[in-house]
Amino acid sequence: MTATVGRRERKKAATRQALADTALSLFLERGYDSVTIRDIADAVDVSTTTLLKYFPTKEALVFDEDTEQEAGLVAAVRDRPEGQGIPQALCAHIKRVRTSAGDWDARFAAFARLVNDTPALSEYGHRMWMRHQDALARAIAEATGSRPDDHRCAALAHFALETSAFAHRTDDPERAMDAAFALLQDGWGAA
Repeated sequence: MTATVGRRERKKAATRQALADTALSLFLERGYDSVTIRDIADAVDVSTTTLLKYFPTKEALVFDEDTEQEAGLVAAVRDRPEGQGIPQALCAHIKRVRTSAGDWDARFAAFARLVNDTPALSEYGHRMWMRHQDALARAIAEATGSRPDDHRCAALAHFALETSAFAHRTDDPERAMDAAFALLQDGWGAA
């Protein structure tokens, strides 16, 4: 049975989306540091208090897909094809996310520049991405029949997530990701 979403929930979701979309548009137009919380709230015709109920920090307005990212990472481990290793599944998932985001539209390139050129956003985005480590480690432990506190699962989750930042800083991100995940799959001895 599917739960029906009421008018109040729809209105909250619409307000949240309007705030995130407006913030991104203003940041891209004027630059992150030139836009205030009040500018965004005024553009959406809500109070700054209302804005802060949805997004506790200015940086959070830029990264509003946290739940979906975590669900995708966990699903990449849980729903991987038979015989595919966890590192291979995570590599494919992260590449797919990067590729689909890059194909989304021309605004993605501007968004990526905004994040890369704004230290506060770059650091916040990395922290948000790394927050998925515990959920990913639990999914890896579950998939391998390991204990939930197995350090190997936590290490794999940590380094798998870090490969995205590592690859992003290289001239050939796809090759860098392949190399990093091959190392995670096969270990240093095989390298």
